[in-house]
Amino acid sequence: MVIMGIDPGLAISGYGILEYVGNKFKMLEYGAVTSEPSMPFPLRLRHIYESYIEMIDKYKPDAIAVEELFYNKNVKTAIAIGEARGVHLLAGQMKDIPLYEYTPLQIKQGIVGYGRAEKKQVQEMVKLILGLEKIPKPDDAADGLAVAICHAHSLKFCEDFRIIGY
Repeated sequence: MVIMGIDPGLAISGYGILEYVGNKFKMLEYGAVTSEPSMPFPLRLRHIYESYIEMIDKYKPDAIAVEELFYNKNVKTAIAIGEARGVHLLAGQMKDIPLYEYTPLQIKQGIVGYGRAEKKQVQEMVKLILGLEKIPKPDDAADGLAVAICHAHSLKFCEDFRIIGY
């Protein structure tokens, strides 16, 4: 099974693409899609959409797992990131790929075993689980990998997280 994990964002959107077979992971790719604040907002959304469509076409994931947003500071920022998150979901939906979402608490629980784990603990576990020499950079990419790992660990329960009729 190929799983794409996404840490949605507008300026930086982290992703990780893993193959998961027989309880073993093979890391296929990770990175971040970035958009410049100087770009008009609709063009930023288009860039994100086209970047994810290209990756979906290349890796043909069986599932896409997306981190739920948690923002309590700036409403304007939260709305813009929410709109970008919608573009991430739309890319998967347009390719008929099952979509799943996980809260930050669920991701930490699925990776570290503790829902209040620190970011550094999650990054270290991603490195360990995937057998990497160093923590993936940028942090958003490590977060995308964490979402994908969390989904793999949740497969027997995944219908509880599937986004249907969202």
